[in-house]
This record gives sequence, C-alpha cells and structure tokens, in this order.
Amino acid sequence: MPVTDMDKIVEKLIFEESAPGRQGIPLPACDVPRTDPDAVIPANMRRKKPAAWPEVSEPQVVRHFTRLSRLNYCIDTNFYPLGSCTMKHNPKVNERIAMLPDFSALHPLRPHELSQGILEVLYEVERWLCVLCGMDAFTLQPSAGAQGELTGILVSRAYHESRGEKRLKVLIPDSAHGTNPASVAVAGLEPVVVKSLADGRVDVEDLKSKLGPDVALFMMTIPSTLGVFEPGVREIAKLVHDAGALMYMDGANLNALVGLIRPGDLGVDVLHVNLHKTFSTPHGGGGPGAGPVGVKKILEPFLPVPRVVKSGHVYRRKLDYPLSIGKVHGFQGNVGVLIRAYCYMRLQGVEGFREMSENAILAANYLRAKLAPLFPKMPKGPFMHEVVVSGEGAFANGVRTLDVAKRLLDHGFYAPTIYFPTIVPEAMMIEPTENETKETLDAFAAALAAIIEECRAAPEKVKAAPVTTPVRRLDEVKAAREPILRYRPSS
Repeated sequence: MPVTDMDKIVEKLIFEESAPGRQGIPLPACDVPRTDPDAVIPANMRRKKPAAWPEVSEPQVVRHFTRLSRLNYCIDTNFYPLGSCTMKHNPKVNERIAMLPDFSALHPLRPHELSQGILEVLYEVERWLCVLCGMDAFTLQPSAGAQGELTGILVSRAYHESRGEKRLKVLIPDSAHGTNPASVAVAGLEPVVVKSLADGRVDVEDLKSKLGPDVALFMMTIPSTLGVFEPGVREIAKLVHDAGALMYMDGANLNALVGLIRPGDLGVDVLHVNLHKTFSTPHGGGGPGAGPVGVKKILEPFLPVPRVVKSGHVYRRKLDYPLSIGKVHGFQGNVGVLIRAYCYMRLQGVEGFREMSENAILAANYLRAKLAPLFPKMPKGPFMHEVVVSGEGAFANGVRTLDVAKRLLDHGFYAPTIYFPTIVPEAMMIEPTENETKETLDAFAAALAAIIEECRAAPEKVKAAPVTTPVRRLDEVKAAREPILRYRPSS
C-alpha cells in the first residue's frame, strides 16, 4: 500500500505484493504435450529454479498500476514544455481508431490481397508526407528519429557509392542534436563540426572551409535547436550541392514548419520526420515512435524495402529494388503510430497544419516576450517553435539551471530541456506547442519569475527542490553509474 511519508517510496514493487498461491484468474490446464527440456534447451541455458513471478490478485494488479499511473507526469496532467521534443496534446479519437480490431488484430504476414485497407493507409501516409515536405518518396520503416537519421545517412552513403565516390565525412553544426554525430558514426562515416554564429545561424565561412570532395552530407536542423529559422538555407544548400554533397534535414522541429514551408523547396535532398512528435502520437515514455525518411528522386532507389506501391486499384508490398539498403525494421514499421498519423492528417488538412504551425510560433514568441525581462542573456529572436534562455546572469547565490528546473516541479510544471543546446551557457529550452492556452503560458512565466526571486531571497529552497514530489532529489550521477536493474528480494 502507499505510504504517506513523501520522503519514502510511495508504492511497493508488484513482487512485494506477492503471496504464494495467490492468483487473479484461473487458467485452464495446458493442452500442449509436454516436451523434455533436456532435448531442446542446453543445460547451461536452463533455470536452476522457477522464475519468481509475482503471485497477486486482480484487484492488487489494478490498484498497483492505477496508483503508479497517478504518479506519472504526462501531457494529460500538466504543461510539459520539453524543448525540441514537441510534447503536445493529441486527439484521443486517433487512439481509438488505431485500436480498432481491423487494425490492431492484423497479422503482418497476411497476404496483400487481404490487407488492402492497411496498405492503403500506409500508402496515403507516404503521399501526405511527400506533399507536406516537398519530397518525392518516403519510407515509413524507421521506428524513431535516430533510426530515421541512420536510415537517411545509409541511403545517402549508398547513393555516393553507386556513383563510385568515396565520401566519408558528414558536416554537422555544433548546435545539432546529439543523435546526429552518433548516427553518422554508426553508419561508418566521420562527423565534422561546423561552427555556429552567436545567434544560432550556421557560420557559412566555416562551412565553406570544410566542404570538399570527401563530404557526403551536410546535416541541418531546421528550425535550429535554438528555435531559429536559418534565413540563408537556400544559399547553404547551393554550396553543398556545388561541392557534390547532399543536404540533410533533421526534422525533429517540423512542428513549426508544416503547412508553411516545404523542406524540399529549400534544397533538402533527404530528411527524417519525427512522426510521433508532430503527427499525433504522444511522445516520450520510451516509445513507440516513427521516423519516416523522405528523399528526392535521385535517392529513391536506395530506400529500404518492402515499399508499398499502388497498381491500378490494388496496393501491394514490393521488394524488387536492387539498390535498396535493405530492411531497417521488421515488416512496415510501427504501424500503430502510422495509423494515428493518418487520422491526424485527415483531421487537419493542409490548412489545419498551417494553423497548427502558426499557433506554435505565436505561443513561443509570446512566451519569449514574457521571459525576456527575467533572462538578460536570452539569445536573439524571433523564435519559431521554442524559446531558448540562458540562466547566466538570471539566477543568484550559486543557483544553477538544474536547480530551477527541479523547482518548477514544485510549481506543477515539468522541467524543460536543460543544458542544451550546449552553445548556450546554462541553457533552458522551452517548447510551448500550439495546444497551450495563454493562461497556462502566463502561469509558467509567473512560476519562473517566482523561482528567480526565490534564488535571491531563499536560495536553499531552490537548491533542495523538488520537495512536493513523491521522490525527492536523486543522486543522478549514482543513478546513472550504478542503476538497480533487477529486483532483489529481501529474504
């Protein structure tokens, strides 16, 4: 049962609720003939004693997980301004549609003749993305943004290799998401940093000095991680293309562009879209996600297989692409996420997406105006989808951005992204999205103002935060270095 002392863990593990012989449902006798485990499982892989599964009643299970769910901080309970991750409300009807048995009970190996409905949905999601992003083709296979990055890089590498070119360097701005250089390294290429200017734009002179015949890609996040649109993006794309390289767009921040600008019209050759952020799947909590990759015509032959194609009125999976990089995900990707995205697309339409982006930009710049008096070293705006502030000069008495982020939890707000982008000292990145009301943004700004005043009057309170959450401030270094990943019974 929960305890009332907020300094203690408020919920036992389900294993600790267990009692021998207790069960929640009577199971029928197994009608599968017993197999001698010695004949099928090597001795060194067999358990020495049975697995210690929890033995609990149904009410125990329901109450345990209901109580845990009430401890979760999520977009359905409070403002969740996690910068660059677009934690926004999404229509619940899309969840209901994705759970319809005709979708959720489909087997992925069902022949295409009996899968026309879902294949049409997948085909239409690709077409929608092509129209919204100005690209010629998409793959829906990647299961998140990072895997989308890796897929786009592998497609680009295969393209250069097909032309007999050995291009092993990828240029990346120093303000990029950390997954960019990681994906490049996994793809067997070399990441090279390009400097940013003080306002977050690309240092074009530094870019020019590093472009050459060994460069495969230039990866840009548009808008940048500072929430700023790159005004010289077309000129940058021309420089990249003149050097024989490809222009890659990290589409994590697409929530500020849909319906306003098509990346393909800016000179982008390949991009990934964090579908689960912008197009109706609640983000966070470990997934599932989707990171579709869009390409221009010259890169289409290298996309993963199978592809969904339309022949007359029939949809089918096609594998015959000899230049394809192969599979990056089983079957067609995280189809439940793609169904939700399709519902969202049909609901919004192009005009709805334009309004979505405009409202996201309006919310970010309204919040910027509210926060500007509090943060003297805020990067220059106007911003697009998110606001980046610097805690340098804003806090007093040794209080740091981490302390302020923890204190926000006591005010009922989830902490924004902190210490990123790394080029901004004591950074705090805040993305309000298009869903939040003026009242919510006002309350958030007021909470920050109160905390900043508290830094001067009672800094010890800020440094001790949070004090109202079920679990107080943790030793984060110890948790990262010595995680407890296994339940250890006390007996």
